[in-house]
Amino acid sequence: MDIYDVIKQRRSIRKYKADMVPRELVLKVLAAANWAPSGMNEQSWEFLVVGGSKLDELRDVCREVINLRLPPEAERTEQQKAFAHWYSTLGGAPLAVVQCCPRESDPARRKMVLESMAAAFQNLLLAATAEGLGTCWMTGPLAKQDKLHAILDIPESKEIVAVTPLGYPAETPAPVPRKDPELKEKVRFIGL
Repeated sequence: MDIYDVIKQRRSIRKYKADMVPRELVLKVLAAANWAPSGMNEQSWEFLVVGGSKLDELRDVCREVINLRLPPEAERTEQQKAFAHWYSTLGGAPLAVVQCCPRESDPARRKMVLESMAAAFQNLLLAATAEGLGTCWMTGPLAKQDKLHAILDIPESKEIVAVTPLGYPAETPAPVPRKDPELKEKVRFIGL
């Protein structure tokens, strides 16, 4: 599949089939993430592939987070109820991937490391799309990072950067229109 097609086909998937993703395919997608550029070529990302009872515990944390962010259940709109259901179940995905990096105290180093993590995570999302898998880049669960550290046995020397469900999509969302698709406001040529 052409890289431009993959980029345009990538979607945030919120509904998954229960079918397990083979370990070899998970590793193939994570190998693509491992090829991302990184500041000073440190390649300091780490990926935790979560399934089984640990995935259930991760879903429980997501349920806590969404309950903090939305009105009480009885006061939610239908849209909020649907969003809370997806968020607290991770859409039924059989796996989740949690990305970690070294915890940095220096602001400049932290920025460099987090930008490297974003590049690796984008590679993961695009590789998953190319392989017919679904993902959804999530940072909301980090509101309960301490619980995630405990559940996943992550040392305090590491920071959790992002989470994504991983599985075969059970939906095909329409593309979300791009703001400024002709790049008249987002791009400036300087000195040309």
